[in-house]
Order: sequence, then C-alpha cells, then structure tokens
Amino acid sequence: MSEYAQFLSSGRDENIRFLFVNDGSTDGTLATLRTFQEQFPERVEVLDLQPNRGKAEAVRQGMLHVIASGRAGVTGFWDADLATPLYEIREMLNVMTSKPELELVFGSRVKLLGRDIQRQAVRHYLGRCFATAVSQLLDLPIYDSQCGAKLFRVTPDLSQVLKEPFHSRWIFDVEILARFLTLFGGDTHRMGEKIYELPLSKWTDVAGSKVHPLDFFRAFGELMWIYRSYRRGLRGKNSSAGALSVRRV
Repeated sequence: MSEYAQFLSSGRDENIRFLFVNDGSTDGTLATLRTFQEQFPERVEVLDLQPNRGKAEAVRQGMLHVIASGRAGVTGFWDADLATPLYEIREMLNVMTSKPELELVFGSRVKLLGRDIQRQAVRHYLGRCFATAVSQLLDLPIYDSQCGAKLFRVTPDLSQVLKEPFHSRWIFDVEILARFLTLFGGDTHRMGEKIYELPLSKWTDVAGSKVHPLDFFRAFGELMWIYRSYRRGLRGKNSSAGALSVRRV
C-alpha cells in the first residue's frame, strides 16, 4: 500500500478519495485494507463483498456505492496493481474538468516516443487485434477498451448503465460501452462526443498478472455475445435516445 500512502500523504489532490473493494478474499487482505482505512479515515473507504463475486461485479458494486454516497461528481475504477500510476488520475480529471460535455475518460496504452509503456509483445499484439474487433463491432474508433484506468461522470446515464449485473466476465469494459450506446439509441456520433481516450504517460505490465494470452480468446467469445445481446440498440444509429435492455441467453 506504500504507493497509495505516498499519494495520499503528498498534500495534493485532497478531493480524490479511494474505495477499496474486497472481493471475498480469504487471506489477510481485508485486515490490511481496514488498517489502511484507519490511517486515512477521510480519504479511504473499504467495501467488503462476501462471497467472491468476480472483478466485474466488484467494480459495479464499488461504483454504485460511490454514486449512492452522493459525495462524488466523478467515479471510476483503477487496477489495484497500479500498472497505471496513480498520478494519471490527475491528468484524467483535468480532461474531464476542461471538457464538461464528457461522461467517460479512459486511459489508453499507446506506445509513443516520450511515453513509457511497457507491455509484453504477445499481449500487445493480441490486444491490438481485440481492440480492432471492438472498434468494428461497436462502430467506435476506440484504441484501447481494456486499460484498467477509467473515469465516469456521475450521471443518470451511468446509474442506468450500472443498474444490472454485467454478463461478461472478462470484458465488462466493452459491455459498459455497449450499454451507453444502447442508451444513446446506437448514436455513435453522440457517443463520440461523450468519451475521451487519454494516452497514458506510463504503464507497466506487472509481474504476476492473472491475465494470460488464452484469456484474449475467451474475450473474443464474450465480444460476440455482447454484440448479439445488444445489437438491436447498437444498430439504431439514427436515434438519439434508447432504452437499455439485455437479451438473456
């Protein structure tokens, strides 16, 4: 927790709070989080989910908890392993503050000169194939749907998107996009005005990641499920509003 402690102790960003979601851990994780909460009681909160529900539901419950508190204008999720450094939150918030029309700001792992993006080659190329498929199926020019650094403006749209549990285990990020698009009646132009991808200055593949190359192939299967389930809403591109519905299979 040292990186979090350093961030919170810096004297900056006093408006940023952390909610740690303990997803049914059976080791000492919850006790560690409680201790950390005691160290920063005004900036840290812990949500304990029992039993384990998986990352997608942990993220959904965490954001719903923040929305219900009524204290935040922006919420989001961040990979706990800090593959994306915490200071990137500042840049993403700056974008959202300077562009009030935005509802979503996503971190994007773009390997450019002057940026430190350290990613295994096989994961990079599989990720590019997957991102291209997402872009084609959703008809959105998104570069990186799966980066674990995402912020959302707290709006009625977001509450509606999070109302029902995600059906995707691996790529709930894409399901979030599909749900927003469905709410917007499949209007990709409107969606494009609401979302912004920010190239990260640093991202590092953390050793011990639970994501493996085989997972990318599972993700393609889930991508097709998302398309089949939401395609009616995704195709209504001439409409400006829509009701969110999911076809269960």
